[in-house]
Amino acid sequence: MAKTQTKAAAKLPLNEILSGDCIEEMNALPENSVDLIFADPPYNLQLKGDLHRPDNSKVDAVDDDWDQFDSFAVYDKFSREWLRAARRILKPNGAIWVIGSYHNIYRVGSALQDAGFWILNDVVWRKSNPMPNFRGVRLTNAHETMIWAGKSEKSKPTFNYEALKALNDGVQMRSDWLLPICNGNERIKDDNGEKAHPTQKPESLLHRIIVGSTNAGDVILDPFFGSGTTGAVAKKLGRDFIGIEREAKYRKVAEKRIKGIRRFDKESLLVSTSKRAEPRVPFGQLVERGMLKPGDQLFSLNGRHSAKIRADGTLIAHDQRGSIHQVGAALEGAPSCNGWTYWCFKKRGEAIPIDMLRKKIRAEMRAN
Repeated sequence: MAKTQTKAAAKLPLNEILSGDCIEEMNALPENSVDLIFADPPYNLQLKGDLHRPDNSKVDAVDDDWDQFDSFAVYDKFSREWLRAARRILKPNGAIWVIGSYHNIYRVGSALQDAGFWILNDVVWRKSNPMPNFRGVRLTNAHETMIWAGKSEKSKPTFNYEALKALNDGVQMRSDWLLPICNGNERIKDDNGEKAHPTQKPESLLHRIIVGSTNAGDVILDPFFGSGTTGAVAKKLGRDFIGIEREAKYRKVAEKRIKGIRRFDKESLLVSTSKRAEPRVPFGQLVERGMLKPGDQLFSLNGRHSAKIRADGTLIAHDQRGSIHQVGAALEGAPSCNGWTYWCFKKRGEAIPIDMLRKKIRAEMRAN
């Protein structure tokens, strides 16, 4: 019992890159302590020999030791162990994103479900600039697959629907994302001018994931930290991160990269939220606070009707009495009416929607 209490009281190593095996490091963290996990595990590419372009130049493919597994059984065992460790540290309403290719994602997906995770979506990252198939023996591999899953079937993970919709020009975000691979100035190089990490993910991908499935101040863990893309984007967006990386050369790259990142200002970190998530403001509160007074006139934005405010926050118009919604509906002969967008008041001859006053109160509530 004492051991469990010690673990629960352990302090999270926020905004640090841990050195070592990801399974051991995750097992050393407190249970139910992380909001989101983004995992880019080894793909187990099973490459056979070198890959060359048509001009006979060698392709810098992933052939590092960390991507080598003796068999599918060994890879599956590794997947089950790190997923078990990851699930333990997720909060009850936490979630995980796992990215992979056709080499591994189906096996990882099965292990996810076996571990008790509840799959919410699979997302296809469609690359706008994929590497061609140089041998010409298969289709160009132009996408990778991501699985988004909650800790359990009963989990209620963060989903910033309105924010993702805003990112997508006001249209509901789909599960196929067209984004370029990491290249140009974003691609980190080592001291020899070579790619610092063979599978560096683009910041645009992590930006979308973090904006869509976390809130400012959340803790994001990446057990395969690599060049530190998760940490870099998390820092920019006002989230805390924990990275785990066993390769010293990658840790060095990530530390230097993240050190140079500046966090966006607090106002810039606010994102669009669902109207249902906004704090409720009764119309009567506007009257109580003197923003509108008993006896003031409200006018319909279509110019057809007016009503007088009463001391209890109800309206009266001819023989109609009731809330801003009820009176508006009655005057229009409609089954319902959103009074906040129906009524306005006049100030120096200008019609101002009463919803502007509600937004002012909500802004004050958020600030406090």
